[in-house]
Amino acid sequence: MDKRWVINEPGDEETIESLSKSLGVDEVVANLLVQRGIQTFDEAKAFFRPSLDDLHDPFLMKDMDKAVTRLVAALNNQERIMIYGDYDVDGTTSVALVYTFLKKHFDYIDYYIPDRYSEGYGISLKGIDFAAESNVTLVIALDCGIKAMGKIAYAKEKGVDFIICDHHTPDDVLPEAAAVLDPKRVDCDYPCDCLSGCGVGFKLMQGLSQQLNWPFENLIPLLDLVAVSVASDIVPIVGENRVLAHFGLIQLNKYPRLGLKTIMNLSGVTKDLSVNDIVFKVGPRINAAGRIQSGRHAVQLLIVEEEDAAILIGDSINIMNEDRKELDHTITDEALERLNKAEKTESKKSTVLFDRNWHKGVIGIVASRMIETYYRPTVILTESNGMATGSARSVVGFDLYQAVSACSDLLENFGGHKYAAGLTMKLANVKEFQQRFEEYVQNNISDDMLVPQIKIDARIKLSDISPKFYRLLKQFEPFGPKNMTPVFISEDVVDYGYSRQVGKNKEHLKLSVVDDIRDAKVVSGIGFQMGKMYPKISNGTPFNVCYSLQENEYMGKVETQMMIRDLKIS
Repeated sequence: MDKRWVINEPGDEETIESLSKSLGVDEVVANLLVQRGIQTFDEAKAFFRPSLDDLHDPFLMKDMDKAVTRLVAALNNQERIMIYGDYDVDGTTSVALVYTFLKKHFDYIDYYIPDRYSEGYGISLKGIDFAAESNVTLVIALDCGIKAMGKIAYAKEKGVDFIICDHHTPDDVLPEAAAVLDPKRVDCDYPCDCLSGCGVGFKLMQGLSQQLNWPFENLIPLLDLVAVSVASDIVPIVGENRVLAHFGLIQLNKYPRLGLKTIMNLSGVTKDLSVNDIVFKVGPRINAAGRIQSGRHAVQLLIVEEEDAAILIGDSINIMNEDRKELDHTITDEALERLNKAEKTESKKSTVLFDRNWHKGVIGIVASRMIETYYRPTVILTESNGMATGSARSVVGFDLYQAVSACSDLLENFGGHKYAAGLTMKLANVKEFQQRFEEYVQNNISDDMLVPQIKIDARIKLSDISPKFYRLLKQFEPFGPKNMTPVFISEDVVDYGYSRQVGKNKEHLKLSVVDDIRDAKVVSGIGFQMGKMYPKISNGTPFNVCYSLQENEYMGKVETQMMIRDLKIS
């Protein structure tokens, strides 16, 4: 699939020059900082040297005072409390965080994860009934609840109060809970509106600690869970999230809780864990529990304190992850085959597929995989409890949440973000939803959005790549949305004679290139699944290469190499 290269506008020249001088870095690095909104020495210092002192006062969040007051009353009155969370990584890390922290101070505390299949996403009537039957008088709902108006009213009738800690987009009307913490509330002026659900739970624990004069140091062991949620929920890693992720990664790599250490071992992580490792190795294993069986297994692992139990639960979750992989590959193949056979597939601008036999636990992954082949907004639906339920995923620039909202009269419920959403409808509405969703996308998506793009930070010469340059780039970590791994373009490079196809089927490309034969600064690189490009560049034809940089260790020698994103003949 052809990709569109989009080169970011360089920053203001004077600002770049000034920052370059004050920091003692070259202008390429200064430009990368300015592109990220960093313009002064002090801002750069805060970026490169995150500090826990930079965390915001939790009481800046709307309703934090109400939430803490209600929690303190529960503590004083020895009430029964239930921690309730969604079954994905963000939800289960949130529950583990709040449960482990409060367990030290509350005698009567339990947690509840709804079943993906019998209860679905968010707060369920079954969960509320369970709370009421267990004499629970306060539920702390994490990573869900912002749209549960009817459910919260039902809970109130049953004598169950709710503190909602969510980060999803709210409706105009909020649930009548004891407190609603959500930095996306229109009436909330909290400085960081992009926290994960687990991040909001952390702020509640920080607020409680401040109110009761408990030392902040008690919160630091919770940061490993926050880092896992920030990385897995793909929230912007800027501002407060950057601080939380930075110190969370330190916690993960130095003093991980037993459950996370078990998952890291099962994932084959041998060096310091990065955001990428969480996204591709740790997060999917935590998610697998809720996809295949129950998210409760994930919480059990995240709060476990005995090594034997950790190994037992970890092995079980690892098996679930293997099952998940097999399921998502099988269903993706089926979905692709169905699209290939369908009429007018190529002319459509969206994909909406329904199959009552598809496994509900993996349809979100399948939606993402479909976009790798048919790059357009995608909804994958299956049947659950007599309803069509599914996951939607988007492409860069297209607001999926608005598209789903436009069809809300056909839906029983929905929720999510710009790029991902969940939805449920009557089976009879599926066909009309397919038509209406396609119409909305046709009318609101631009042709550019239907071509995958690579965002490029800057043009550089191969001579700019040095050990010092790479060391500075490493300090931009942790990478994530709004602070992505820098991507560069070097133009008119040529094969130095050592490029070759590698891999069992010669499917990968090992590059060795120069951009000036006189200078002969040779840089090597690896391009996965790009072996077919070798004949085009092996005869000395100049080409442009788009890449990020990484360290490659081979036979004890460490070198900086290109991780190639794309190649185009000049």
